[in-house]
Amino acid sequence: MMTSDQTKGTIKVHDLHFETFLTKEQIQAAVSDIGEAITADYAGKNPIFIAILNGSYVFVADLLRCCNLNCELSFVKLSSYDGLESTGDVQTQIGLTQDIKGRDVVILEDIIDTGKTVHEFTKEITAMGPASVKLAALLVKPDALQYPLKVDYTGFEIPNKFVVGYGLDYNEAGRNLPAIYQLLESDSNS
Repeated sequence: MMTSDQTKGTIKVHDLHFETFLTKEQIQAAVSDIGEAITADYAGKNPIFIAILNGSYVFVADLLRCCNLNCELSFVKLSSYDGLESTGDVQTQIGLTQDIKGRDVVILEDIIDTGKTVHEFTKEITAMGPASVKLAALLVKPDALQYPLKVDYTGFEIPNKFVVGYGLDYNEAGRNLPAIYQLLESDSNS
């Protein structure tokens, strides 16, 4: 269940209130910048993008339209969240079916919090023998990172606060919002 108060720039998702954090224009500008960087880095190549579902689908759709190159796309579904918290356990719900040996791989993630999910997945991918592996994320929370990661393409570094919108959810709601909203302080303390 979602409601909004456009005059205040706030929304309610389930039982929590959020305020506008990144506008759709800010997001599109960052996605375009990432797309241009990837296009330059992979000119003349045919990389395979591996998107981590569910949250990355909006970012991935917009990003690929900004990449002017031949490429392929595959999806995997990994899960490590329950409500507002990471469970600390990464579960593969849909795995990779393509052979990536000798291929240039770009892993696409909507948000990197602790980094556990993408750290574990990157180890799996690297073991499959790709030519290269790079990581692109729309959002990175440096203060939450607990694993050594090199994020090659970053849209925004953000504070360690819970966000929804643009593919990101709170208990599966809010993914369809065009902007990104941050949990209000009053709700984060309850």
